[in-house]
Amino acid sequence: METFAGDFSTLWTLNQRPPIEHLTWDWWWWLVMLDDDEHPMAGKQLMVLWSTKENDHVHINDVEWKPKGTPGFDDQGAIQIDGMVCAWWFDGSVMHDEIIAKVCDMVVLPSNHASWPGEEGQGGGGAVVPLLEGDCSMGMLPDRSQFWLNLDLAHEAVQSIQLKMTPWNPAMSTAREATATYLGSLGYDILRLHGTKVSGIIDGEEVNGTAYFQKVCVQAPSVPWYWGVLHFSDGSYLDWFLPHLSTTILSRDHREWKRRDVSHIAVSQGGLFHDAVHGRSERFKRVRVEKDRQDNNLPRFHVKLKNGRTTIDVTVKAVARAYWDFHQPTRGGIWSHLTYNEYPLEVESLTITDEHGVRREAMYDWIRGNAEHSWGLLH
Repeated sequence: METFAGDFSTLWTLNQRPPIEHLTWDWWWWLVMLDDDEHPMAGKQLMVLWSTKENDHVHINDVEWKPKGTPGFDDQGAIQIDGMVCAWWFDGSVMHDEIIAKVCDMVVLPSNHASWPGEEGQGGGGAVVPLLEGDCSMGMLPDRSQFWLNLDLAHEAVQSIQLKMTPWNPAMSTAREATATYLGSLGYDILRLHGTKVSGIIDGEEVNGTAYFQKVCVQAPSVPWYWGVLHFSDGSYLDWFLPHLSTTILSRDHREWKRRDVSHIAVSQGGLFHDAVHGRSERFKRVRVEKDRQDNNLPRFHVKLKNGRTTIDVTVKAVARAYWDFHQPTRGGIWSHLTYNEYPLEVESLTITDEHGVRREAMYDWIRGNAEHSWGLLH
């Protein structure tokens, strides 16, 4: 596979639906999982987020952000936004959270714009460029052959990241859209690449691995959720998503474990398995997520996905935690809260059962992933 496939027409656009004050939230998000000889189970991981929000006041961890108005557009589709670029770095043993969290102006530039450097392209290329002293941009070349991700940092753990993302296989590297509308303009729009290959240089050392990408617009209150993704050495892919109602919706702090987090009621259930062995993709509407507490106060997740043909049971443990702690005033002046946790994972056990037999974790050279869990209600 030489180029990324699918429809990228919305990748460098905003305001696909009329924005709603306090609710509209747009972001571009890369999760990178890298080989690590010293810690082969989880590897090294990087998350980078470029975001803008339709709100006049937000606290994110220790950063106060007062977005300045709505995005501005020119007649060729370029966008200027007041945003934030945020990232964390897991070096295989220690989580460095965060390595950057900066409020800045950004330019979103499609590759068919007159200001695009070099040859214009028609394939969906473009870039998100924070207007900072260092290069913290990401983008895709006009011919769709690769993405890039650059971070010039002033952090003791890592200073220079230069990555190239290239296609992996058709199931993973074809852009896929998901959209839903609940009422009026409430809903979400997501554009995903389930997997790419990664190569590059971090602080002078060559790195290789895989990555996951999504560009998201959410216009709805953010209820608690579980989400997770796994990449397999043979090119397979697994994810799960379980938004839910729980007493943790009332939580207002970022402590790593909640005593009240004992049960939940699923709002919806979903999962996807790209099976490289049998060359098929399977969706799951029956998904169960349970968790228990490790001695280090990090969660262990027990996930079961089932459809009429295939059952997947996987147990993964968090080996580190990054979190984003959001506080914003509501229309009534009351402050709402959301804690969004991201966990690099180690797979403890895996069983895939279908009409062909049983597969287990030992049959793969590696399985790497990340899980999310949130609490609170941002509105």
